[in-house]
Amino acid sequence: MKILLAPDSFKDSLTAKEVCESIEKGIKNYRNDIIVNSLPMADGGEGTVQSLVDATDGKIVNKVVTGPLGNKVEAFYGLLGNENTAVIEMASASGLPLVPESKRDPSKTTTYGTGELIKAALSHNVEKIILGIGGSATTDAGVGMAQALGVEFLDQNNNEVGFGGEKLKDIKKINMKNMDQRINNVEILVACDVDNPLYGKKGAAYVYSPQKGADQKMVEKLDNNLRHFNHVVKKQLNKNVNQIEGAGAAGGLGAGLVAFLDAELKNGIEIILDIVSFDQKLKDVDLIITGEGMLDEQSVYGKTPIGVAKRARKHEIPVIAIAGSLGKGVDKVLKKGIDSYFSIVDKPDSLENIINRTDKLLTEISEQIIRTYMLNKQE
Repeated sequence: MKILLAPDSFKDSLTAKEVCESIEKGIKNYRNDIIVNSLPMADGGEGTVQSLVDATDGKIVNKVVTGPLGNKVEAFYGLLGNENTAVIEMASASGLPLVPESKRDPSKTTTYGTGELIKAALSHNVEKIILGIGGSATTDAGVGMAQALGVEFLDQNNNEVGFGGEKLKDIKKINMKNMDQRINNVEILVACDVDNPLYGKKGAAYVYSPQKGADQKMVEKLDNNLRHFNHVVKKQLNKNVNQIEGAGAAGGLGAGLVAFLDAELKNGIEIILDIVSFDQKLKDVDLIITGEGMLDEQSVYGKTPIGVAKRARKHEIPVIAIAGSLGKGVDKVLKKGIDSYFSIVDKPDSLENIINRTDKLLTEISEQIIRTYMLNKQE
């Protein structure tokens, strides 16, 4: 019997690797002769760097960069075991948690630090960069990111514009001549699981900037600024980035990555599955156990368990999902390749206590799952 463990992290509790360890312990408590292979997973969001580093025996690189408010912050990126791929979470440099609630203002925050992480990754002579862009504090269309890589955004007086979404309206000229040329030799894949355009009622400003501190008046100004940005990019770079699915992700960083780095926006879990050669690891696998912190109706939109299940279905391998908790509409995952799902919660308890007991609860439920699964096999 061969089981593949392919879970995401359990947010605020365990990394994906630790989830694998807890599940394996439960399986081995029942039968030590079962072959268990672990493949820590992620979908491009928080924990992606750690999961891919763990899955490929890579390493974490720490880097001091420019934070969303222009101050210095501790950030990080990962180098995968093959040493030719870097993985970055933009949130580690430009994320909302880096900005105190009282100072959240997407008209002023910048993605400059994300550009500095990209620049640092280039120093390793990588061939590919995977960039997760969830959780941003910004609405600057990736201008700060591009500035860190040498792109110049000039106003009517030929002066470099400042940081933040409020400065997009001042851009009159884009000068790409001094951009770090190493970027031309690198494939940029962006893990993006939203389809919002750059501007408009479904765009970056209207949909996402309120949660970053924008009031209605600021939302309208930012939307107009994003329209202006797109106009300049279209005129000078001959790229109409607005209608690209995901252009509005991370405050328009999706648009900026396409406009300036020729990046490709893709479903996050699909990128990760390809990077770890998931399909090749399914040979002789009898069962896959996946999971994440919350399993609900939103899980069907590009989350790890569904991505894993879709690939497994092609090989007719059953998939069981384990979650910290089960939410509204969780039964929808059964139509997407998950054969059954379980919660680790064993009794009424506080969230804090459940989080503190996650490893033990995972081990216990995993043992019971495999006992039940093997009973069926013995019939």
